[in-house]
Amino acid sequence: MSKQQSLIKKDGVNYLVPFILVTFCFALWGFANDITNPMVKAFSKIFRMSVTDGTLVQLAFYGGYFCMAFPAAIFIRKFSYKAGVLMGLGLYATGALLFFPAKAIGIFGCFLIAYFIMTCGLSFLETSCNPYILTMGPNDTATRRLNMAQCFNPCGSIIGMFVAMNYIQAKLNPLSSSERALLSDSEFEALKDADLSILISPYLIIGLVIVIMLLILRFTKMPKIGDTNHGINFLTTIRRIFALKYYREGVIAQFFYVGAQIMCWTFIIQYGTRVFMNEGMDEQAAEVLSQRYNIYAMLFFICSRFIATFLMKYIKPAMLLAIFGLLAMILTLGVIAFQDRTGIYCLVCVSGCMSLMFPTIYGIALDGLGDDAKFGAAGLIMAILGGSVLPMLQATIIDRGTVLGNFPATNASFILPFICFLIVTAYGYRIHIQKHL
Repeated sequence: MSKQQSLIKKDGVNYLVPFILVTFCFALWGFANDITNPMVKAFSKIFRMSVTDGTLVQLAFYGGYFCMAFPAAIFIRKFSYKAGVLMGLGLYATGALLFFPAKAIGIFGCFLIAYFIMTCGLSFLETSCNPYILTMGPNDTATRRLNMAQCFNPCGSIIGMFVAMNYIQAKLNPLSSSERALLSDSEFEALKDADLSILISPYLIIGLVIVIMLLILRFTKMPKIGDTNHGINFLTTIRRIFALKYYREGVIAQFFYVGAQIMCWTFIIQYGTRVFMNEGMDEQAAEVLSQRYNIYAMLFFICSRFIATFLMKYIKPAMLLAIFGLLAMILTLGVIAFQDRTGIYCLVCVSGCMSLMFPTIYGIALDGLGDDAKFGAAGLIMAILGGSVLPMLQATIIDRGTVLGNFPATNASFILPFICFLIVTAYGYRIHIQKHL
C-alpha cells in the first residue's frame, strides 16, 4: 500500500480516482493511434492509391497533433487540465463520428478531415493528461508515475490493432491491389462503397464510447493541481522553456522517437506482407498475418513497459533510455539484414525497446518546469509530427520496390528508424552524464 501511496498520494491527498480516469484516456488515444496505422494500407487499396498517397492518413492524423498542441496549452493554462481533457474528448468524438458523412461522400479527402479533427482532440488529451499525471503525486516519482499511466496506452493500442485486423482488414474484399486496378469504374465504386462501410463501423462505435467517457468526466470532481496560474505570457514562456537545453533536445528526441514508432508499427504490414507472400500466401492473408505480428509487438511493448517502470526503481530513467535505445538499434539492423521471418521477429522485439521511450523523454524534458509544463507539454506533443513526416519518407523508399540491385526496398527503408533510435540513445546518454556523473 505504501508503494501505491508514494506514486499517487501527496500532502495527504489520494489521487487514485482521478488517476484511474485520466489513465483511461491514455487507452482511448492508444486505440485511435493503432486502429489508424493499418489504415494506410487499407485506404491505399480501397482508393487504388500508392503507399505514399496512403500515408496522407498519417499526415492528417499527426498534423492535428502538431497544429493543436499550443492552442491546447493556451486553453489549458486559461482554464484547467480538466477542461482540456473534456475539450479533447469532444473533438475526438466529433472526428470519429464524421466518418459516417465522409463515407456517404466517398472522397478520400473527407476522411483526412475527419482524422484531422479527431487528432486535434487527441492533441488536447495528450497535452492535458501527460502533465496532469505528473502532478498527481510526489515530484521524485513523476517519471515512474507517467510510465505507469502510459502502460495502459498500449492496452488501447492492442484493442485498436485487434479491431483493425478482425473487423476491417479481414472483412475487406479480398481482391488484391493489382486486381482492383483492373476493375471498371462502376465495379470500383461499388467495391469502394462496400469496403468503406466496413471501415467506418469501429470509428462510429468508439465515437459513442468517447461521448460516454466525456459525460463521466464532466460530472466527476477532479483535482485542480497546477491550475493556479492562468496568465498566458505565451512568447515569454516559450523563450524561457526553449532556453533549457535538456528540454530543447527532448523535443528533438521525441520527434525522432515518434517517427520511429509509427514507422515500425505502420510498415510492419508492408514488411510482413512481402515476407509472407514470398512464402506463397495471397495478399490479404499475408496482410492479416502481418497485423497479427503487429499485435504480438504491442503485447511485447506492454510487458516491457511494466518491466521498465519496475527497473526505474534501480536504474536512472535517462540511462535506461540509452540502454533500450542501443538495443533497438541492434535489432533494427536485423530488420534490415534479414529477408525472412527472422526480420519480423527482430521488428517485434524492437517494440519492446520502444516501450519506455515516449514517457521517459517526456518526463525528463518536463522535469522542473513547474507551471510552465503546460506549454512544455505542448512542444513535446508537437514533436509527434515526426509520426507523419518520417513515415512518408520511408514510404517513398518502399515504393521503389528494390534498391542497390535486388535488395528489398522495404528492408532498406528501416535505416530511417535506425537513425531515429541513434538520436534517442544519444539524448538519454547525454542527460545521464549531465545529471548523474
